[in-house]
Amino acid sequence: MTPLTADQPAATAPHLNAANRHEFILLFDVTNGNPNGDPDAGNLPRVDPETGLGIVTDVALKRKVRNYVDALRGSEERYKIYVQQGAILNNQHSRAYTALGKDPKKANQADISAAKRWMCENFYDIRTFGAVMSTEVNAGQVRGPVQLTFARSVDPILGLDAAITRVALTKPDPKQDAGDETARSGTMGRKAYIPYGLYVAHGFYVPAFAQATGFGDEDLALLWQALVNMWDLDRSASRGLTACRGLYVFSHSSPLGNAPAHKLLDRLQLERKADVPVARRFADYDLTVRNADLPQGVTLTCLTD
Repeated sequence: MTPLTADQPAATAPHLNAANRHEFILLFDVTNGNPNGDPDAGNLPRVDPETGLGIVTDVALKRKVRNYVDALRGSEERYKIYVQQGAILNNQHSRAYTALGKDPKKANQADISAAKRWMCENFYDIRTFGAVMSTEVNAGQVRGPVQLTFARSVDPILGLDAAITRVALTKPDPKQDAGDETARSGTMGRKAYIPYGLYVAHGFYVPAFAQATGFGDEDLALLWQALVNMWDLDRSASRGLTACRGLYVFSHSSPLGNAPAHKLLDRLQLERKADVPVARRFADYDLTVRNADLPQGVTLTCLTD
């Protein structure tokens, strides 16, 4: 593979600006962790039942982007996060009407449009991913310029369920002698994980939708930064070791693009090495990127070392 490096940092490279179309490939791997548990399957790692390939949903990836942006710039008005754990979304919509001095119960179409603009201006994830805000307090609907696919593993994953023991109890055992506050035995639990999985997600940036939400160069630079670094703010015992292994961005010289997205995304290929029966690390794969004959007007940038 020919080494790929950005000519300039993501925040300043001209071809990475918000005026033109981009497609990107995000690579990440998980070692002894659960990248995205399935609540319908006892929180086991999500899997495609036909192929055995692991899955991480788009909303799980967006959650990590939101958490990173919130940690980095959440104190700034323009970078608030709309979808937060425990948040009441109608209360978020009401903030727009309060700021505009309008009554949401008497809102006309002009008021709803003004509320939608206010929400885009103040919430990073709305102007990035979009949102449906036409609920009881109507702030309209927004189609975001950035969209992600499900991430899918390169090889089938092995979902395991390990038994664990907790030596401390929540409350005394009623069968113990009165006054005995010690735990004589622990409780059993389960911990779902995979030994290893290398995942690939695809993403798209459409500038036509960015014009409607106010998404700009600074927002796009923050997105690239979040995609590379968000795993380091998502550490937990259940996640194991998760790491970004690559962020490859195909940038077009025009807002409408210079080549079909699928033909560009197919230029990156990952294959397990012939002498490796079971992959357990990133080095067990060969990564190939065809970057020598890119279509005219398309630039490929690797935003990771």
